Amino acid sequence: MLQSQYEIVVLICTLVSFIRTGIGGRTSTYIRSEWPSSDMPLHNDVFAVPKGHNAPQQVHITQGDYDGKAVIISWVTPNGVGSSQVLYGTLDQKNGFSAQGTVTNYTFYNYSSGFIHHCLIDGLEYGTKYYYKIGEDKAAREFWFVTPPKIDPDAPYTFGIIGDLGQTYNSFSTLEHYMQSGGQTVLFLGDLSYADRYEHNNIGIRWDSWGRFIERSAAYQPWIWSAGNHEIEYMPHIGEDFPFKSYLHRFHTPYMASNSSNPLWYAVRRASAHIIVLSSYSSFVKYSPQWMWLREELKRVNRSETPWLIVVMHVPLYNSDQVHYMEGEGMRAVFESWFVQSKADFIFAGHVHAYERSYRISNIYYNVSTGDRYPVPDKSAPVYLTVGDGGNQEGLAGRFWDPQPEYSAFREASYGHSTLEIKNRTHAFYHWNRNDDGKKVPTDDVIFHNQYWASNLRRRRLKKNHSKVEGE
Repeated sequence: MLQSQYEIVVLICTLVSFIRTGIGGRTSTYIRSEWPSSDMPLHNDVFAVPKGHNAPQQVHITQGDYDGKAVIISWVTPNGVGSSQVLYGTLDQKNGFSAQGTVTNYTFYNYSSGFIHHCLIDGLEYGTKYYYKIGEDKAAREFWFVTPPKIDPDAPYTFGIIGDLGQTYNSFSTLEHYMQSGGQTVLFLGDLSYADRYEHNNIGIRWDSWGRFIERSAAYQPWIWSAGNHEIEYMPHIGEDFPFKSYLHRFHTPYMASNSSNPLWYAVRRASAHIIVLSSYSSFVKYSPQWMWLREELKRVNRSETPWLIVVMHVPLYNSDQVHYMEGEGMRAVFESWFVQSKADFIFAGHVHAYERSYRISNIYYNVSTGDRYPVPDKSAPVYLTVGDGGNQEGLAGRFWDPQPEYSAFREASYGHSTLEIKNRTHAFYHWNRNDDGKKVPTDDVIFHNQYWASNLRRRRLKKNHSKVEGE
């Protein structure tokens, strides 16, 4: 009975989605009266320093292993090394366990960072709420997080998608709206603090303020990180020529768990999703480390365990905005055929400060000699989603190409975030939510069928029949 009710709901929602999106692409005509695209002042309450001498600040967590049974907890102590120990446990055993982390710091021009702690907590139980405590004496602080359900093809889970966030009033609106969405883990699409738009010591100071800003969410649920161009911070004119220096010191990733040789590209499995993070600003040409790693990682994808294959990067491979137009063409030419062959479900990117969703298309037959140079509908291809509208100080990118390309389904230049609600192995509900003058407004809603299981209905029915026979 419940199954039939669910199928009716899916059918109705599919029809509504079809009516809303139509057959052709749509460019939204909405014009917002946006808040100023300027960073909030450092004295704003969202950047408040926690009370207590050397109290931990800028607390954030990310997944710490391949399958979701570990977290990396990171924080900064501003006045001294302090303790790198984490006390943790469940409600019945609060602070019953402990783990010891590592500590580092760095300089950037004349700025000296606080002491940056990273602590891996592993061996956790799935689907469990854990409490953790960091810091010393009266300055200690407590937080909590919930581990994901065990790896299972029908495990429901909700991801938030945020890109190009920054620390403006629009950024604050985006983050507040996301925190009301029910999202359980953030897939972050690169361009974090925009601290590189400042000069000299203010670069490090704005990294600190951004860390305190996102703590309200990132201390309580994992943010899966990817790096953008604003994390490069290549500034030889002030003696800083080590790319991603601030980012790599502050944000750790579980790259070794997926056999990656570099923290800028890696993979994790969470609930019913296999998530691959790529680096748009690292070499990806044939035989490069990233190319070789992705070739092997795609072989590890098991759609019987994690049916939803999600790829995260910063630069979109398809984009019909004049800003950053075709910057992802190089990576598209190298990796697109792999994504199609693997039947990837979604490719999420940021970089362009607008929102856009594509149809399932590919350009894998492009040939400069034959002239087959246009994307064509392809049922095996992923959907490309640009969610670079978090709210940073550079403002919106509203100069879309006209006419709208046939591969573009919906586009709008507004600030916002997305959520991907995975229901089971076959269906997921996707929402893009516009920040409408301080209010969250669902604007682009789509029901997606899983690329692997939707195209293997007979195999799915056969497995169900086998299960029934074995149970008799």
